[in-house]
Amino acid sequence: MALWLVRAGKDGEHEQRFFDDGRVYLTWDALINTNLATAATYDDIRLLMQQHYPDEPAKRVANWSGQVWAFALGFSRGDWVVVPRKRSGTIAIGEIVGDYTFNVSADETYRHYRSVRWLATDVPRSAFDQDLLYSFGAFLTVCEIKRNDAEKRVRALGRKGWDQVAATPPSVAAPNPENGPVAEDASIDLEQVGRDAIAKVIIQKFKGHGMARLVEAILKAQGFTTYRSPEGPDKGVDILAASGPFGFDRPRICVQVKSADAPSDRPEFTQLIGSMQSVSADQGLFVSWGGFKSTVLRELPTQFFKVRVWNRDDLIEQLLDNFDKIDADIRAELPFKRIWTVATPEE
Repeated sequence: MALWLVRAGKDGEHEQRFFDDGRVYLTWDALINTNLATAATYDDIRLLMQQHYPDEPAKRVANWSGQVWAFALGFSRGDWVVVPRKRSGTIAIGEIVGDYTFNVSADETYRHYRSVRWLATDVPRSAFDQDLLYSFGAFLTVCEIKRNDAEKRVRALGRKGWDQVAATPPSVAAPNPENGPVAEDASIDLEQVGRDAIAKVIIQKFKGHGMARLVEAILKAQGFTTYRSPEGPDKGVDILAASGPFGFDRPRICVQVKSADAPSDRPEFTQLIGSMQSVSADQGLFVSWGGFKSTVLRELPTQFFKVRVWNRDDLIEQLLDNFDKIDADIRAELPFKRIWTVATPEE
């Protein structure tokens, strides 16, 4: 058995289709009219890719061919698949239960698929050790996760329960390249690795009510006047924020902050809606360090003009965007350094 990584689009745009249909899709634009079942080997796939991309460098074509080979020929029934979720900030785990299928009559983006039985769709990132998160951060759209007995460890986590929190992550260097058409890419997502390191510092220093203090500092840096509830029961109101020097202007925002590792569910989202009404807020902000379950994400379209949500990565993005304007005492607790790196690998 093997463990595979499949991405649901650069921005998670295909996630809901993955889960609604019980499938993982190969959303490769150039292959919308190509039935990969005609290929029997990696060399067959590579020949097809060379025909579609005659002007691309050979190394890049080989890289892409390995990913397509994995999806069409490498997956086996019973293998497990990992899908990092952009929108919720969590990880989905499924079991491959079907052979490769090409449906020429389907929407162009969703013609290549494998049927999947989803085992868990909202596993917090904190459940996985750092070396596994490195592998989940590979730039490849499809690849096998093999290092450090990854497949055995993820299956063991499933047996224990997906709500387990990882032990103190081992000090593991970024992975080295492996030979073979479907190995994990040597080029990991350094931005994601950086966010994971930043996240570790944040949760150490701002766990519990301290997370509300950090969110308040971000809102102040954005120009809001704020009120933060004292530590203890807050009835769904952690922070109130409004425009203007006295906080009398609009918008008026009610903020709920959850620092737990587990993803937030619909009842907590509903509590925020009720709290907004009780304090006459115009809009609401739901910050959940552990991300959000699908039950929350499905509510967002109907609350688009009233509520925004931040998962862990959203919070980090807002913090970094406003870091220079954050209160000095908060900055002193966050030993961050700005760096530059290449945006994406050439292959």
